[in-house]
Formats: sequence, C-alpha cells, structure tokens
Amino acid sequence: MKLCVCMAVLFPVLLVVGATSSILEMTPPISGLALADLRDTFEEVHNGHRHEAIDLLAPRGTPVHAVVSGTIRKLFVSKPGGNTIYQFDEIGLYCYYYAHLDGYAKGLREGMRVERGNVIGFVGSTGNADARTPHLHFAIFELGSEKLWWKGKAVNPYPSLVDALKRTK
Repeated sequence: MKLCVCMAVLFPVLLVVGATSSILEMTPPISGLALADLRDTFEEVHNGHRHEAIDLLAPRGTPVHAVVSGTIRKLFVSKPGGNTIYQFDEIGLYCYYYAHLDGYAKGLREGMRVERGNVIGFVGSTGNADARTPHLHFAIFELGSEKLWWKGKAVNPYPSLVDALKRTK
C-alpha cells in the first residue's frame, strides 16, 4: 500500500520534470542563429492579437529543424500561418509550432517521429507573412490533458531560444 501511495505522489512530479525537459533540451530551429538575431515579440500585438511567438528572419528556403524529438501531429495550411507544422514532444506536454514555411521536408507526414535537429521544413513567407520578409514564426504551447494544440497555453519561446543558443556556443 505504501508503494502505491508513493508512486501516486511521485508520478505527477516525474511528469512535470519530464515535461520541462523538452524545453530545457531544445535546440534552435534555424542553424547559425545568434543572440542578436532574437527579439522578444511574444507580447506584441500583431494583426489585432497578442503575437505569442517569435519571428526568426532568415533567407527563403533556409532549413528549419525540429527543436526537440517527438511526433509531427499536424501539417496544415491556414490563411494566417500558411504552411504550418505542429510537433508534439515525446510525452505530449508541449506542442512546437512552425509557420509561414515555404514547404515541408520531403517525406514529412503526420504521425511521423522526428529527432531533434532533423530538417522538417523551409523558411518562407506563406500565409499572412510579408512576401518580402521570409521568416519562421515559432511558438510553443503547453498542452492540456485533451492534447488539443489549438487550446494550448502559449509559452514565450524567447527565453528557451536564448538558453538553446548559449548551449550551442
């Protein structure tokens, strides 16, 4: 009985520790980024709502890498985001969102497992992005128990990207 109680208490703690690990182990989605390339735009208002993301400027066609290992949950084309990828981390606590992509990596499909660092797409300006300013719109959502990415709680990616860049130096 004591073991069951301990496991019942410990399991949620282990989940939380595991949940933060994907963000803590994140790598930059674009190779060659420098700290000077990052600007915290999470709280800015874009098109009438909070941005809740960071825009990473890069030449059109620049490879976009999976920031963590996990599963491609959704490939979607939308008016605002253009070509988008929703990637869940390995335990399904966070969703990583990549938008305005010029295209997807060859063979990428929903349900596919990807490793951190795999090329999953290419920087572009699809959706409502200015065609003269290709960039990656990158966001992180904390998923609820329902695992619905469109209902996730936005997490500011800026601090995690700063940490990721510092680790790569």
